[in-house]
Amino acid sequence: MAKSKKIKVGIVGVGRGQYLAHGMTNIPEMKLVAFCDVQKEKLVKVGKELKVDTYTDYDKFLEHDMDAVILANYFHEHAPFAIKAMKAGKHVMSETSACITIAEGVQLIETVEKTGKIYMFAENYPYMAVNQEMRRLYKSGKVGTFMYGEGEYIHPIDADNWNKMSCGMNHWRNWIPATYYCTHSLAPIMYITETRPVSVNGFVIPYTADDLVNACCVRRNDSASMIALKMDNGAIVKLLQFNLRGGNVWMRIHGSKGQMENLREGDNNMLRLIREQYHQKRTTPKTQIYLPDFPEHHDKAIKAGHGGGDFFTFYHFVKAIKTGNQPFFDVYRGVSVSIVGILAYRSALDNSNTLEVPDFRKKSIRKKYKDDHWNPNPAQKKKGDPWPSVFGKITPTKQGIAYSKRNWKNVGFIEKTN
Repeated sequence: MAKSKKIKVGIVGVGRGQYLAHGMTNIPEMKLVAFCDVQKEKLVKVGKELKVDTYTDYDKFLEHDMDAVILANYFHEHAPFAIKAMKAGKHVMSETSACITIAEGVQLIETVEKTGKIYMFAENYPYMAVNQEMRRLYKSGKVGTFMYGEGEYIHPIDADNWNKMSCGMNHWRNWIPATYYCTHSLAPIMYITETRPVSVNGFVIPYTADDLVNACCVRRNDSASMIALKMDNGAIVKLLQFNLRGGNVWMRIHGSKGQMENLREGDNNMLRLIREQYHQKRTTPKTQIYLPDFPEHHDKAIKAGHGGGDFFTFYHFVKAIKTGNQPFFDVYRGVSVSIVGILAYRSALDNSNTLEVPDFRKKSIRKKYKDDHWNPNPAQKKKGDPWPSVFGKITPTKQGIAYSKRNWKNVGFIEKTN
């Protein structure tokens, strides 16, 4: 591809995708040419607004003249769509999660290797300004060797808004296990320290019937999870996510020479750096608190979604396509951070015992997992598959179903029944 040529892009998923489409306007090297979704009415509306071609058939969409596909479809659908796109000759940027089963992860990796296409895992939280600053500080040696980290992604939401973005009994948000949405808490730590997880212990905080939000939803998953990891340099990491009260996004890194974190109170875009400088001549105050800029393209990033992260996922995807070099969050890291959630749930169901996080850069290791289709999706449940809750099968109440359907109706969604 000539360096001056615009990268023609198609997006899958009209909900999240329309926000990405507007964000793409900050990237002059990219041109949106097509949109794909099964929701025809919404698709046509967005297509007219953005003046692009629209498709309800994914195979027909892939025949469109374009260089790359951005996957913003449902959480559990990304791997099959990515695989098909790369086989059709398209580069892929995939939102989280990379895969819903470990077998999908193996197939995804092998497709990237076979096709040679660029694959970027579009996890945006690492690219917030405060996390990019922690990466800079870590790489400069300010905090020394990585020893311990914490990542938290706590996101409570009221029932009305939950139902509006989770329309349907089998919408993925209503059943995804509490450990699976771990990429927002883990990926920044991997980016800051350039380490990868090698073992996992999962702990699930169960579904609570007295939560008034649960009483007004059709959720069948648990409230939250805590995941303990050992990284490949020996560091220990604790992750906490998802639906606890007291929302917060927080990262903390302890090194052999100091500690850094974003603030819990006040502006959580601000960084606290602590360096005791024992047995050294002091060169800086022990504690520094400041608001970091983005390392580059600050004016554009500050306007983008997810704390600027959305800009940098586009930026690094374009850079990878232009240079032919896979991005930091390539298929290996994308699959690694995604299967942590799968393995953590498997651990939680087995008394939180320790499980290995396989290194799929090694072909010999993949063979053990290529047929591992263990899947918590109730709509696809087979013998041996888990329910989405540690309690087993949870049946929504009549009140929850009725309340949810009223919310769904308000946004034009009618649940289809057999």
